[in-house]
Amino acid sequence: MTLDDALGRDWDVIVIGTGIGGGVAGRRLAEHGLNVLFLEQGPAGYRAEQTALNPDMFDPVARRVRGAWPTPMQARIDGRDSVFFGPIGGGVGGSSVFYAATLERPAPHDLDDSAEKPHPTGGWPVGFAQMAGYFDQAEDMFHVAGDPDPLAVVPSRNLCDPAPMSAADDALKARLSANGLHPYQLHAALRRVEGCKNCLGFKCPKRCKMDGRSAGVEPALETGRAMVLDRCAVRRLIADGGRVAGVQAERDGQAVTLRAPVVVLAAGAFGSPRLLLASHPGGLANGSGMVGRNLMFHLNEMIAVWPGKAVAAGGSGKALGFRDLYHVEGDRLGMVQAMGIEVSYGEIVHYFNQLLDRSVLRRIKPLKQLTRIPALIAAKLFGTAQVFVGLMEDLPYPENRVVLDPDDADAIRFEYAISGEMRVRRRKFRRLIRTAFTGQRRMFLGFQPELNFGHPCGTLRFGNDPQTNVLNADCRAHELDNLYVTDASVFPTSMGVNPSLTIAANALRVADRIADQFERKADGAQ
Repeated sequence: MTLDDALGRDWDVIVIGTGIGGGVAGRRLAEHGLNVLFLEQGPAGYRAEQTALNPDMFDPVARRVRGAWPTPMQARIDGRDSVFFGPIGGGVGGSSVFYAATLERPAPHDLDDSAEKPHPTGGWPVGFAQMAGYFDQAEDMFHVAGDPDPLAVVPSRNLCDPAPMSAADDALKARLSANGLHPYQLHAALRRVEGCKNCLGFKCPKRCKMDGRSAGVEPALETGRAMVLDRCAVRRLIADGGRVAGVQAERDGQAVTLRAPVVVLAAGAFGSPRLLLASHPGGLANGSGMVGRNLMFHLNEMIAVWPGKAVAAGGSGKALGFRDLYHVEGDRLGMVQAMGIEVSYGEIVHYFNQLLDRSVLRRIKPLKQLTRIPALIAAKLFGTAQVFVGLMEDLPYPENRVVLDPDDADAIRFEYAISGEMRVRRRKFRRLIRTAFTGQRRMFLGFQPELNFGHPCGTLRFGNDPQTNVLNADCRAHELDNLYVTDASVFPTSMGVNPSLTIAANALRVADRIADQFERKADGAQ
């Protein structure tokens, strides 16, 4: 699409960002009959490419061409500065084109808040019962397949049949069940498409993996009412009279201002607050002072499991998960799931070296050679391991926040401190995970807390109180009548599951609210 095409058409809605939140919202709005313009900072890419996020690729041009965020993250974590390439996408489909396609529902207590079961930071302004129908719709849209969760209070209704598990995963499932757990086949947005190989962690060249591109943007384009303007970097929003009056952007070095009656912001939990902070001194829509604050991740607890020759011989996949540790004795922990990774000597060495690079010992170069010793011992004694990860819920703290880089508009910068209560919960979670794999050789792949930088959320949270929240219950800015947000930045809490399904379900809900607004205006005009 050319810039002249974008300027020469009247748009009902501009959607900034094409990940799951933007792609799904844009598709729904186009299906409602509205004209939608997607703005994407990165390139459209080639549909047949199969590339992965590569943290060792440093050239910004090469990264941008491949749909990765071009610049490294700049973080200050527990008072220590760190610079690294995070798992963030920068093209059509956003980060979702590289994701592992796990779409799990949260539990009712994740969203609901009551006198009987209060959330430590307050619940969501939209309860589980109000979201349940949208979870159903999102699962249908993404063709989610898997087994019913045996511990679910409200089970998924229309799961597609999953692919058969390998003999290795069957053996693992049996051993976990023997330990009193309730494993099931994970809910994944993967369709059976002939000729498509494993694309977890890669851009999918076909439509087997459903993501923000294949389940959102592309179906929106097929309606004939949506277009994508790629390589379009949005720099600021112009506000006038309590409304967004224009979107200022750059495309191939040319400045442009685009306009529509409604703007949907879906640039991600890093990008959306950065745009609002850059749009006005002190931050646009920031009367609460909360724009960029309450940054949350998940805490990863990765454990390698050596379950014996049957698994080593049979192979493994991203198949199994269990929720027995999700909420234990009042503590909000999280689910445990396979990562679809088999780990041998080389992978263990690489992982240990990554940990060293982010530790205070990184300057002691000989230590990297010493990581070979435990990795070699493990590989010789136990063979190939399968990696599981526990996703532990993070809680919101205002001091954890996204900040602007005054010298680089594309730089992602944030400050984060690991709270004392998180460290206490982490010790409990690790102990329970170790117990869950009793009877199998296992080893945690890390000693210090490991933040999941692919799951940022909470930086523009929604809630009924404009003094403490940026958005209202419909995810519209409290201070701007026509600005909505549909990415993970709206989350009041991080929950104990992957965020993708909740992003998609909430995007559908918000898009319906926007469409209702247009319908009411049309009825009034008549």
